[in-house]
Amino acid sequence: MPGRDLRFSIDRGGTFTDVFVEAPQSDGSSKQTALKLLSVDPQNYPDAPREGIRRILEQLTGKKHPRDEKLDTSRISSIRMGTTVATNALLERKGERCALVTTKGFKDLLYIGNQARPRIFDLEIKLQDVLYESVVEVDEQIVLPLGDEASKRAGKNPTRDSEIYPIEGKKITSQTGEVGIVRRSPDMDSLESALKEVLDNGITSLAVVLKHSFLFPEHEEQVGALAKSMGFTQISLSSEVMPMVKMVPRGYTAAADAYLTPHIMKYIETFESGFSDLKDVQLSFMQSDGGLAPTNRFSGHRAVLSGPAGGYVGYALTTKWHGYNAEKLQLIGFDMGGTSTDVSRFAGSYEHVFEATLAGVTIQAPQLDINTVAAGGGSRLFFRAGIFQVGPESAGAHPGPVCYRKNGYAAITDANLVLGRILPEFFPSIFGEDEKQPLDAEASKEALQKIAHEVNDQAKSTGQPEKSVEEVAMGFIKVANETMCRPIRALTQMKGYDVAAHALACFGGAGGQHACAIARSLGMKTIFIHRYSGILSAVGIGLADVVAEEQAPAAEALDETSLEGLNKRLDSLEAAAKDKLVEQGFKRDDLNTERFLNLRYDGTDVPVMTQCAEGDDYAKAFEETYKREFGFVLEQRSIIVDDLRVRATGKAVALPEAKEVTEDPGKLPQPDKVTKAYFEIGGLQDTPAYLLKKFKPGHEIPGPAILIDDISTIVVEPKCTALITANMDIKVDVQRPEVKKEDLLTECDPVQLAIFSHRFMGIAEQMGRTLQRTSISVNIKERLDFSCALFGPDGSLVANAPHLPVHLGAMSEANRFQLRYYTEGPGKDEGIQEGDVLVSNNPQLAGGSHLPDITVITPVFNQGKIVFFVASRGHHQDVGGITPGSMPPMSHTLAEEGAAILSFKLVKGGKFQEEGITKLLMAPADLKDQIPGISGTRALNDNLSDMKAQVASNFKGIGLVTALIEEYTLEVVQAYMHHIQANAEQAVRQLLRDFSEDQGLKEVDTVSAEEHMDDGTPIRLAVTIDRKEGSALLDFEGTGPEVFGNTNAPPAVTYSAIIYSMRCMVPQEIPLNQGCLAPLTVRIPPHCLLSPSSEAAVVGGNVLTSQRVTDVVLKCFKAAAASQVILT
Repeated sequence: MPGRDLRFSIDRGGTFTDVFVEAPQSDGSSKQTALKLLSVDPQNYPDAPREGIRRILEQLTGKKHPRDEKLDTSRISSIRMGTTVATNALLERKGERCALVTTKGFKDLLYIGNQARPRIFDLEIKLQDVLYESVVEVDEQIVLPLGDEASKRAGKNPTRDSEIYPIEGKKITSQTGEVGIVRRSPDMDSLESALKEVLDNGITSLAVVLKHSFLFPEHEEQVGALAKSMGFTQISLSSEVMPMVKMVPRGYTAAADAYLTPHIMKYIETFESGFSDLKDVQLSFMQSDGGLAPTNRFSGHRAVLSGPAGGYVGYALTTKWHGYNAEKLQLIGFDMGGTSTDVSRFAGSYEHVFEATLAGVTIQAPQLDINTVAAGGGSRLFFRAGIFQVGPESAGAHPGPVCYRKNGYAAITDANLVLGRILPEFFPSIFGEDEKQPLDAEASKEALQKIAHEVNDQAKSTGQPEKSVEEVAMGFIKVANETMCRPIRALTQMKGYDVAAHALACFGGAGGQHACAIARSLGMKTIFIHRYSGILSAVGIGLADVVAEEQAPAAEALDETSLEGLNKRLDSLEAAAKDKLVEQGFKRDDLNTERFLNLRYDGTDVPVMTQCAEGDDYAKAFEETYKREFGFVLEQRSIIVDDLRVRATGKAVALPEAKEVTEDPGKLPQPDKVTKAYFEIGGLQDTPAYLLKKFKPGHEIPGPAILIDDISTIVVEPKCTALITANMDIKVDVQRPEVKKEDLLTECDPVQLAIFSHRFMGIAEQMGRTLQRTSISVNIKERLDFSCALFGPDGSLVANAPHLPVHLGAMSEANRFQLRYYTEGPGKDEGIQEGDVLVSNNPQLAGGSHLPDITVITPVFNQGKIVFFVASRGHHQDVGGITPGSMPPMSHTLAEEGAAILSFKLVKGGKFQEEGITKLLMAPADLKDQIPGISGTRALNDNLSDMKAQVASNFKGIGLVTALIEEYTLEVVQAYMHHIQANAEQAVRQLLRDFSEDQGLKEVDTVSAEEHMDDGTPIRLAVTIDRKEGSALLDFEGTGPEVFGNTNAPPAVTYSAIIYSMRCMVPQEIPLNQGCLAPLTVRIPPHCLLSPSSEAAVVGGNVLTSQRVTDVVLKCFKAAAASQVILT
């Protein structure tokens, strides 16, 4: 009888569960079996992974295994699983009931969270629920003494600090060498009483998050010991879960662990209960970092990317063919599933991130750098406001796309079915009430035809040509492809990599249908599709290493002196990590380890987890990574060590090797079917369909063709050629057809409108990511007080990433002022030249908001002419004035608030003008005789660094705009700039018409509203709407006069409030641009609160008055109650 010979690898995804089984054979090979089934099908089975094992056992053993009986495990050697159980529990808030224990005074810390604004245009903002039900505060305090020496913590002049703030309490030293003072130890008696109430309420899971515990864990350990003695079953100490600085993400991580780990353990218990006996079966689970962990070491906070991590490992370890260069191979992983698409990058080593946010919870833990976009086979299709839209809503597994026979929704799968790219007769017949019906192609066509009618109705009204149902379906495919290309561009270009130099490793159930188009759009020449691409996540889980990690905090500068001590600590962590794997049966000598230091420049807040390949030159490795990703290094700044990390791995299975094709495969087999399929190149054409199993290694299949197996469909598009490798994988060579410039049309097409909307917005988003990562100040990096945008040659807004609302309309006026300044104003003779970068912050005269908000503007030239502008605005921590931070509460004039820059060339002819900008930033000090206490900037180095980051952000935007022009021509790009603005304009005009009708107004009628500042100053608005034209006059006549204080707001702030309010009220997704203001005329009386004199103080107007202007606009339109929407 066969022994335990079956190795199961399972990926339980959002839509499908994939099962991959290997059975070793006597000749050293293995017999492989694969299965795909719906993840959720409650009418037929309770648990998809167990059902998959049951079906395969029946298939391989020939014995019946009834669903109502426990499964026989006598043939099972191991079960490895990646699961979305943790992810779903987090998304749906269905984890374990838990409580938070935290330092007194911090009970609302995790509720407050950070400054992230994921959906800034929602009028009804719904915060994600916190993970815990109750909070217990611990009266404990550990402080870090300031000392009497200058430091970041103590400041520049800390003399007498120890006298003024005497050290009282017990002195302790952390493992990093830092000294702390225990002022109050936890009051264990009162804590025990509070915890008893939690237990009495039925909660047995705790997250313990105390201030400074990452350095001094003793107090958390005392709390944990008490809780354990009282009967709490899950105790997640933040100092153990993730001993890293930043209390908010550390707290989120501990809370997630307490919330998810018991939930996962319950699932595992339920899973195990369906088997007769698992004690001799190796059961392990995939972690977010790409490594496996046994059941007793599998924890919630490391499980949120369990499934996607399997796909990453799968393509990283299997993408190889004869003759490939392993050292130079760069891969983009493209995992398109039913619900979403995951993209990632691999170039010889796993790329990890150590902080990521899911469902409003920021988790600090090693995670593979996988970016998810809401576009998959189940993404729903819409035609809204004249533009094609794919997702983010998903049809899911239940009810699914229309073709699933569950009364579902039109989705990408339906579009592919209509185009003939999916053939129902070759797709698993698992649909319908009896689970035996094929896909319903006719229903898909009817659903797409309905959308085509909507498209053509609008086409008739605008004089555009009508589209066939195939053209509509292809339009949605193109939009979906662009949606998926966007994160790939960000993943590569943002980090300094050439996307075209990568090969596309495609997998996922739907990936093979889109791979050629994705690669072609990105300029890639090679696609690799594993023979099990449809279930590669399961394959990857089967190939993954067993991993153990150890991490510890640090707080010292990196130099030759400190390196010796750091290496000793790394040795200790390495030994501890290896011990964990030895306990699991690995031999110590067979283990591999990687050592890392988490490094950052002194004064910055972006650490880079740095591995030193050779020797101990971590500084060199850090600087090389930093320069590649950010474009520069910070000279004369020390490098700080934040953490030490060791990753130990044990290989459980041998990796497959690339083989050479040694035999002539002969002629291609006859197609199993010749079908009509629709392609972007060539339209509807005869397309052969082949079963993959009929090919032999070495066969080359020219496109168009459809390659089919039991679990995936691969579309080889025209101008592409597929090669069957020796391992029966598929390598596709992609030829990018030469686009004739004259074939590119400037007329508005709703499909191209959606694509350009993605491209323009992608430019602004990548600029924002560059600025956030390269900046120095907490304001930009942590508070996210910045905005990046793309503007037309006239300064009109084209695309603004959803950053800070109060910047939205203001930046356009800032661009237009600079354009006027250098074409018809004082700078006319000098003009704007290539290599120039402009800077400004003057609120009243130059379109600014308040002085700390500095705008950096860079022109984009094409053949000697300005064709676009890119700009970034960021809140600098100090620009001088009468108080540090340049936000004086008592200012009465603009001069008291800091340096006011009308216009200056920050970069001139490609050279950064440090001397000139320094003089401007220090200029307020010249007024010290007239204004007591005034100073120039108190943070000059940070100002300069942040401005350089803004220049780098703009440079990133220029490169992306230039690439877009090269791809489509300037004429087409600028045409769609206007089309996108016109689309937004029509949406706002329709909003005005709908409001007029809904309120029963006359054809031309007026609505009004009034709000007041705290001092009683009125803000009055009368909106006169012309329903026929879809236009409105917004008149602020009657608004109070400018005040002798700082709550005056420059006009640009009012325009920001208006454009933000209008965008919030538009019911569908539209790009935010100048078109939103086109139907509006705005009147602001001079010298009122909203249009103050050039000398008036305005620092409070940007943050306070802007809220009230937003209130009064929304009140006019009866959209929201006052102060319910936060603008800044």
